[in-house]
Amino acid sequence: MKSEKVITHTKAKRSAAHVRPVFHPREERLAAGNALRDPMPRENHATWTRAARSRDPIEILKRSNMGRLPELVPIRFGRMLHSPFTFLRGSAGLMAYDLAKTPMTKIHVQACGDCHLLNFGIFATPERSLVFDINDFDETLPAPWEWDVKRLAVSFVVAARDIRLGDSKARDIAGACVRSYRERLREYSRMSPLEVWYTLMDIDTLIKMAPDTAAKKRRREYAKAARAHAKSGDAATISGYLGKSDAFDKAIAAFSIAYADQSEKDHATLMKAVRHGDLDVEMEPE
Repeated sequence: MKSEKVITHTKAKRSAAHVRPVFHPREERLAAGNALRDPMPRENHATWTRAARSRDPIEILKRSNMGRLPELVPIRFGRMLHSPFTFLRGSAGLMAYDLAKTPMTKIHVQACGDCHLLNFGIFATPERSLVFDINDFDETLPAPWEWDVKRLAVSFVVAARDIRLGDSKARDIAGACVRSYRERLREYSRMSPLEVWYTLMDIDTLIKMAPDTAAKKRRREYAKAARAHAKSGDAATISGYLGKSDAFDKAIAAFSIAYADQSEKDHATLMKAVRHGDLDVEMEPE
């Protein structure tokens, strides 16, 4: 009798292993995404609640350094001291901690995890082609798709402030970039998985677009983030949630301004900790 139970259990496991995932039609997935707006309105993504007093950015940064080479951590902190933007670049773990408390649709993708504007660039593929895409995967993990979009938008706002652009311009930049993500993801939702997978921006295309403005380059970065999410997630469901209006674009632009303020405060906290001797820091020669 015990042997029969083992055999039955083994057959059940084998049967479950051979169950093929159901690929629903695009219209059904768009509708499913649209339905998510009821429990999670797109406007909710504008929210950033000021960090609680119990939140200690220095301790969170220390925990995020676990597993790193100890002798390199002081150099890491030294680089983060230079400006709010360099701080943002080095604080992906801190921002993930914060994003976990923000509104989300619970649709997961294989996220970049450290999606900021300097983590896009040109690199060689195994086919010996040069392409433009996300080029940093140290922090990649399954996570809500919103996290990459928000981090990338915030990085544009912080960078805009770094070059002395006002918040009105920074907000416009963030909103335009999110619009690019939304529109490009809608295009990907019409493609087959293989078409999405082999959609590339090669070096020849970039050369032809060389006269384009910096704004077009920013939109290309968001298009690449959209492609990454379409490859590992459900482009149609996310696209159905985003819709064709600019409601989500405006929400993320507002969030980006608010979180950029938070990031600047955290940068100031890091500088204070260094002044008080609470952290070992090594400054690299310029």
